[in-house]
Amino acid sequence: MPVLIDSQDTHTPMEAALAQAWRSLHHTSPNPRVGCIITTADGQVLGQGHTQQAGGPHAEIMALRDAAAAGHEVRGATAYVTLEPCAHQGRTGPCCDALIAAGIGRVVASIKDPNPLVGGKGFARLRAAGVQVEVGPGAQESRELNIGFFSRMVRGTPWVRLKVAASLDGATALHNGASQWITSPEARADGHAWRARACAILTGSGTVLADNPRLDVRALPTLRQPQAVVVDSHLQTPPDALLFAAQRGVLIYTSSHQDTPFLQRQAALQARGATVVALPSPDGRVDLAAMLRDLGQRGINELHVEAGQRLNGALLRAGLVDELLLYLAPLLLGSGRGMTDLGPLETLAQGQALEFGPVERVGNDLRVLARLPGRAHF
Repeated sequence: MPVLIDSQDTHTPMEAALAQAWRSLHHTSPNPRVGCIITTADGQVLGQGHTQQAGGPHAEIMALRDAAAAGHEVRGATAYVTLEPCAHQGRTGPCCDALIAAGIGRVVASIKDPNPLVGGKGFARLRAAGVQVEVGPGAQESRELNIGFFSRMVRGTPWVRLKVAASLDGATALHNGASQWITSPEARADGHAWRARACAILTGSGTVLADNPRLDVRALPTLRQPQAVVVDSHLQTPPDALLFAAQRGVLIYTSSHQDTPFLQRQAALQARGATVVALPSPDGRVDLAAMLRDLGQRGINELHVEAGQRLNGALLRAGLVDELLLYLAPLLLGSGRGMTDLGPLETLAQGQALEFGPVERVGNDLRVLARLPGRAHF
């Protein structure tokens, strides 16, 4: 029998669809995270589903299959979906056509798809087929869940989240570089969950040389590993660096050099499977803004930054960071290496203003989300 949604339950069909969308958090990239619930007029759930890995079925198809597997007729039913049903042929067919073919009578969608290949076309095709369409419930939640997808579609660049683990007085390491471990195991596991939702993890060559990080997800099961991205002006990344161990792509952005040692280092990195991209800025470093545009063209929705204070500062000074993910340990370290190299500043007004988001306890530490003002207004 279909599951009946209790009228006393605070979970509306759209909230249930959003819960389905959250189940796809770690594996749909570069596609958006979408959930779908199909119900009768009196709230009986006929089918539900969420978007699978890229190239797999979308949420609407999963919900239709779920209903069919249970022997439920969906003709005349309502589909609650957290994003406009797609109207284009990609690796899968248009979801709006599948809903029409199934006889769905009403579609309630959270928000219009920002993808210019869709962008209202799905709604138009549904209405032309006589399907009633409503838009709006759950719009803010759906957009936040897909903030990277919206960023890439509207701005052409990923949503940039800069992660820092530090003591309560802002030290990320001692002067000698010792930093393992400032924060708790729980905070480190939580950080891996944020890595898992990102399309790519960015660091600098200095961090690669000093820490030899893997830049992968190990604290939780994942269907895919985020791509590793290194800012490396002089191609100092060793070909035997641990970041090559995971089965995923490695992108290295460099400035343009043509001397023999540089070309030899480039060939050695390419032999390890790295893609080396030259994007020089006038000062001989990597053009960070151009790098973000290139990452957007490569389908990167969310870029998770785990770097040192120099690259952190460079990204912030260039206005390229959208959000900070801070883990603060109940520990004082005094002078040491800081979160970001922004100074020296002459006035308080020159500081980077932030807007606090959720602050939560994770293990013994605090997790602080802080967004740069206006960054999500696109």
